[in-house]
Amino acid sequence: MAHRFDAIIIGAGQAGPSLADRLTRAKMTVAVVERNLFGGTCVNTGCTPTKTMVASAYAAHLARRGREYGVVLDGPVTIDMARVKARADAVAATSRTGVEKWLRGMPGCTVMQGHARFESADTVRVGEELLTAPRIFINVGGRAAVPDMPGVGEVDYLTNSTILGLDRVPEHLVVVGGSYIGLEFAQMHRRFGAEVTVVEKGPRLIAREDERVSEAIRAILADEGVTVRTGAECIGFRSHPERAAVSVDCTAGEPEVVASHVLLAVGRSPNTDDLGLDRAGVATDQRGFIAVDEGLATNVPGIWALGDCNGRGAFTHTAYNDFEIVAANLSTAKSGG
Repeated sequence: MAHRFDAIIIGAGQAGPSLADRLTRAKMTVAVVERNLFGGTCVNTGCTPTKTMVASAYAAHLARRGREYGVVLDGPVTIDMARVKARADAVAATSRTGVEKWLRGMPGCTVMQGHARFESADTVRVGEELLTAPRIFINVGGRAAVPDMPGVGEVDYLTNSTILGLDRVPEHLVVVGGSYIGLEFAQMHRRFGAEVTVVEKGPRLIAREDERVSEAIRAILADEGVTVRTGAECIGFRSHPERAAVSVDCTAGEPEVVASHVLLAVGRSPNTDDLGLDRAGVATDQRGFIAVDEGLATNVPGIWALGDCNGRGAFTHTAYNDFEIVAANLSTAKSGG
């Protein structure tokens, strides 16, 4: 027999907990299902740990420039990467624990840990439990995309998640992908002391931005010692005694770069492939992102998709804005406006 709720929220990322709070304040009963870590990408493998590490990298950067400010340090600046990692882990853990405590202490909210799969348009299975509700909100986030590049299966590569586990500074980090995530890690690890090369298939970095912005960012990275290779039409990998060799078919420069570590930062994939969306009849695009309208409703009445999984922007602020859109529309509908 299914447990009945007024609403089910699948995923405790940026939009889910705030939506649960809004719905329970409206006296609704809510089930929140999370299969991994509370807080989603931002808290666990995105903004929170990376900005903590960026702060450590910036401290090292300023320390090296101390003489410019009349501050003289004895000897070279060294990095204790294990301590950097431990600090980032602690900050993320504090945020994650806070989100979980908030949800578990929320009146009217039932928290379940497990993998939610649709049984129908209004029913979800979590292990042996069946949950049913007239409103279901999908907030399952995304993960790093692994492109089908030649030889990618032959080398050990890092993603934005696994690179956070490094407790030593890479000797030579090759970042494949010249957009936001890749460039953040490129500058960070260069400031930690690694040799860094960024390989981008397109003609310039962060192609979504104005061309002058791309040029300015490339200049900043070059001034800090980051090598940028653009126009890499054919990127491939092969094993190498030092760890990995990355072939770079660029218009200029050496055709191959040898790396101690390779970071793949070429986009995101939604965590929608194992939710049983077909059983609910929820439509997705070719990449697996859930199709939604301006109100974030799917093609199935009573089902919405928020955050990274709807493909409208893989950012914390856009996920929170999704919560605001859904909450506003539900309030309007309830009041008859």
